Amino acid sequence: MEDRNIPFVDLGKFRSGNKKDRVEFIEELGRAFHEVGFVGVYNHGIPQDLIQTFYAEAEAFFALPKSVKEKYEVKGLAGQRGYTSFGKEHAKQSDVADLKEFFQIGQEVSGALKTHEDYPDNVPVRERPDFLPTAVRLYHEFELAGSDLLKSIAIYLKQEEDYFDGPIDQGNSILRAIHYPPITEEPKSAIRAEQHEDINLITLLVGASAEGLQVLDKNGNWVPVITEGEEIVVNVGDMLQRLTNGYLKSTTHRVVNPPQEKWNEPRLSIPFFLHPISEMDLTCLEECVTEERPLQYKPITAGEYLDERLREIGLKK
Repeated sequence: MEDRNIPFVDLGKFRSGNKKDRVEFIEELGRAFHEVGFVGVYNHGIPQDLIQTFYAEAEAFFALPKSVKEKYEVKGLAGQRGYTSFGKEHAKQSDVADLKEFFQIGQEVSGALKTHEDYPDNVPVRERPDFLPTAVRLYHEFELAGSDLLKSIAIYLKQEEDYFDGPIDQGNSILRAIHYPPITEEPKSAIRAEQHEDINLITLLVGASAEGLQVLDKNGNWVPVITEGEEIVVNVGDMLQRLTNGYLKSTTHRVVNPPQEKWNEPRLSIPFFLHPISEMDLTCLEECVTEERPLQYKPITAGEYLDERLREIGLKK
């Protein structure tokens, strides 16, 4: 697995291993997040048949006519639920839109927590009645895997194991199905997804349908992330980098266009952006502020930071 450019870890060692296994896993994951910011995870527990079912549903949705898909684009939601049409989103340092369209599914809550601003309704697709229910089931499986990864990271950061439990319970996580259509002519300046860092705590990504994901290594080189089998790729987001005063690394990554002979191949990708509740305090942990690593970030809540970043990438005006 060393030739695949990122470390790989076995979540089963944390979930069902002995004490030595758990300690090893925590150290392996923490070191990977500190040194690389990306890691491959196997034995993550997300059912492969559920992943495949949602891939099929997503492919069927994106194959619908443009006029049909646009019915599911909800104005005023900054793309946080439903469909976002081709060419709307760009990296924060770029004005050129990425070559993608996507559909987003969010947290479903009820009762006192239910506010339209933080938890707008998910968008059912009339033409694909199984699309949303399948997405919601996959969403909850991602939450379970993400929760155990964050328990490990909490221990690595010398916090209580349940440090993240409260903030991510009913958090503003997003499941996004991304479709990169076939490339039909020489792109003027855009690639499928320009270099960027993710906004959230961690991102969990099931294997994409075509190659293209690259990460920027510590030597400034772009290296491909190659997955095989059923592992998922997990990376640190800016919120976790901020909380740890830059100790855990939110690594720059991008999705490049394929060689011209493969332009006719679309790409489907399904990331899960694990967010906390808006009220989470992202003030840097005291343990992560040292003489060698002085305080880098001002205090901010997760909600304030998300709002700031959505404006930077063009989804919120």
